[in-house]
Amino acid sequence: MEIWNAVWGAFNVPLFSLGADPITPLSVIVLCLILLATWSMAGRARWLLERRASQLEGIHEGTLHIIGALGRYLILFVGFFIGLRSVGLQLDAILVIFGALGVGMGFGLQNIANNFVSGLILLFERPIKVGDVVEVGGELGAVERIGVRATTLRKFDQTQAIVPNGDLISTTVTNWTLDDRRVRVDFVVGVAYGSDTRLVERLIRQAVYDHEKVLHDPAPRIFFVEFGDSSLDFRVLAYVADLSERLVAQSDLHFAIDASFREHGIEIPFPQRDLHLRSIDPAATLRHTAASTNGSPPA
Repeated sequence: MEIWNAVWGAFNVPLFSLGADPITPLSVIVLCLILLATWSMAGRARWLLERRASQLEGIHEGTLHIIGALGRYLILFVGFFIGLRSVGLQLDAILVIFGALGVGMGFGLQNIANNFVSGLILLFERPIKVGDVVEVGGELGAVERIGVRATTLRKFDQTQAIVPNGDLISTTVTNWTLDDRRVRVDFVVGVAYGSDTRLVERLIRQAVYDHEKVLHDPAPRIFFVEFGDSSLDFRVLAYVADLSERLVAQSDLHFAIDASFREHGIEIPFPQRDLHLRSIDPAATLRHTAASTNGSPPA
């Protein structure tokens, strides 16, 4: 019994006080347990909210993410508040702590505060959503997760890029799928000078319209854009239904156009350069030839 009383007394030794009740080792342990339980409950609640909401019709994946994130943040805030109250901290003491944190953010945590606020803006304003394909800072990938501090992009080589939320708000972001997942296939085809340009246009148009992934609305366009250094250049513009089909469609069109040109004798030229030779003194040529024959260096 004496051992128990000694242990109990050790756990209830006052350490410091931020309110009416002193902070003891036992209250710190209780606070840690409450915070751990809150963290676990928040993660479970987020999963349940997203699962229940996903059963509703017309709910976008990005909306599910927002519902789950807001529910998680709410539970974390309530659990944190209850934990502080359980150890005897009064509201005025809590405000003092937050005031001190605010001063710390002002001096050393600007980036963290900026990324946190930017994350809230991304969740509510939704300039990007989970599942969107975006390009920021040279990184191109699908938005996999929007966190409090950073956003995770899944790149097309299956690596992940962690982008701070502040960059998504303060820099230029290209969202390929903001309100429409259609994307444009855009490339240039060059043919040799002397080719029948109307025939070239018809062959390209036929190859584009025959491709199953190319949309007819918007209609594909073919332009004769330039008399190049070595070729007559045509620009091809066409649309596909999704970004994932863009490279496949472009590759297929390259194969189809090349095969059609070969069939109709249309040449895709190599780069050409004109070489100008200046006249050489015949006497110097004879001296060089004679020297080479005798094995001596030319004069």
